[in-house]
Amino acid sequence: MKPSPWIAILSSLALAISLSACTTDGGAPSNGPRGQESQNSGGSVANQYVEIGGNAGSAPTISSPSGNPPTALITEDVITGSGKVAAEGSTLTVHYTLMAWSTGEIVETSWSGQPATFPLSGVILGWQQGIPGMAVGGRRLLIIPPDLGYGAAGGGPIAPNETLIFVVDLIDVA
Repeated sequence: MKPSPWIAILSSLALAISLSACTTDGGAPSNGPRGQESQNSGGSVANQYVEIGGNAGSAPTISSPSGNPPTALITEDVITGSGKVAAEGSTLTVHYTLMAWSTGEIVETSWSGQPATFPLSGVILGWQQGIPGMAVGGRRLLIIPPDLGYGAAGGGPIAPNETLIFVVDLIDVA
């Protein structure tokens, strides 16, 4: 049985988090000050940087990004959920699609298989800061600058200093 690419990414994330002295965010804890973080709820981020399509329960479509990437975390609910709300210590079950800003290409998606389940505390800071407050049944756009993603080191298929575009569908919260 071939291991899921998600397992490799989670392993890389665990290593990156354990090497917090090497991060470009100054090693701040995930619940620490968030600097220039920008959280939009209901704005037009999707139209400013990318266009997101698709219905709840199906894989999203993402247009190639335009302009310069943002330097702060951007979040926007594309579909507002009505179920249980994710918090900092939650374990999530999600479907996601990841696009690299620099290439405009999909790097990975869970939609070709089973949803992914993992603790929010075990993934990149962009997720740790951008997912809390999201409700089950929702779809959220995360545009994650390098310092909240994989930083200067990159990881796996992610280039160094890459801005990440995630579209996340929250299926369950535990």
